[in-house]
Amino acid sequence: MIHLTKTISCEGSPQATLTLPFANRTKSRLRTSLDDGRAAGLFLERGQVLEQGDLLSSEDGMIVEVVAAQERVSVVRCENPLLMAKACYHLGNRHVPLQINAGRLQYLHDHVLDNMLVGLGLTVQVEMVPFQPGSGAYSNHGHRHH
Repeated sequence: MIHLTKTISCEGSPQATLTLPFANRTKSRLRTSLDDGRAAGLFLERGQVLEQGDLLSSEDGMIVEVVAAQERVSVVRCENPLLMAKACYHLGNRHVPLQINAGRLQYLHDHVLDNMLVGLGLTVQVEMVPFQPGSGAYSNHGHRHH
């Protein structure tokens, strides 16, 4: 098994990729498989959330790139800032992880939340896309970016 023990900053080209859904990108300990089928395990510092493009290093120096898996998410597109703010408020009040972009928000699909937003006058679509929610105001600000 390949032991992935630390995150690194742009220190070379990756020799493999690891595709993970959001729920698994929040784990510091995980038995998994690289995209090429080799067994791997995460042994990372607690509290990290892996993002698309992050690089991991194994004990023997192998570099693995993290890929955000396609997931079933609910997507709201809205050009009305007040309506978008109301949607974010109601979802945030329920502690729902959100990916917020200009005119678009998405969260892991949940039909109850979809119905709530439809009741606010929004249109919700279900799509298969990578999900990368914001880390929140109280998160560790030391996260690496490439």
